[in-house]
Amino acid sequence: MGTKVDIMGVAFDTITREQAKQKLIMAFKGNRCICVYTPNPEMVMEAQKDHEFMAVLQRADLVVPDGIGIVLASYLTQTRIKERVAGYDLVQSLLKEMPPQGYSCYFLGGSPGVVEQAAYKMKQKYKGLQIVGSHHGYFSEEEEQSVIDEIQRLRPDLLLVGLGFPRQEKWIDQYRHTLPVKVCIGVGGSFDGMAGKVKRAPVLFQRLGLEWFYRLVAQPTRAKRMVQLPIFAWNMIGFSMGCKKEKK
Repeated sequence: MGTKVDIMGVAFDTITREQAKQKLIMAFKGNRCICVYTPNPEMVMEAQKDHEFMAVLQRADLVVPDGIGIVLASYLTQTRIKERVAGYDLVQSLLKEMPPQGYSCYFLGGSPGVVEQAAYKMKQKYKGLQIVGSHHGYFSEEEEQSVIDEIQRLRPDLLLVGLGFPRQEKWIDQYRHTLPVKVCIGVGGSFDGMAGKVKRAPVLFQRLGLEWFYRLVAQPTRAKRMVQLPIFAWNMIGFSMGCKKEKK
């Protein structure tokens, strides 16, 4: 997939959103499942203690930086990440391109009712978009097989999985060779945004890399999660210094 940059063991692709979109459109014409993950600093920190999660990220076909913290961290390495590639924006740009070419998708994850609303709104937004099915993310182990059977029967080109990390990445990794899909993306809470349940930060905040701050103000309950940001920064400094010593 080209040049990568190591951020604490997670290999990020140095790629723009447009380049990522074009690679995935090409993948629709392939014959295997391309797995795409969009880690932010919180996910990178989780991978430090969850070795299974780290291994899953390392097996990905495309890893893009969904967080300005990842982009800034790359400045401490020899290779800089070109730009932040927010998972939500990447998915939106992909959905926009799908109708003219007749590609289909399936939405898996989110709360009951929310994922259906997300599918409805996306079909309104992108006329002709084929969303062949959807299922919420609160399925039991007993129900899981029926979900897999449905996806196998419908054979969507794109599968969006919003089960929250690290569950969604592990789920994708487990079934990547079982599901007849061309592209599978872990989308976190994107269905809430698509359904209009959660609003995106204003464009200015996004451009300034302050979407995380907007979310914190809008959802104070995220404060505990935001504690990971300074911890990530401190660990990244130590990681980069360790890499420099090894090269000497």
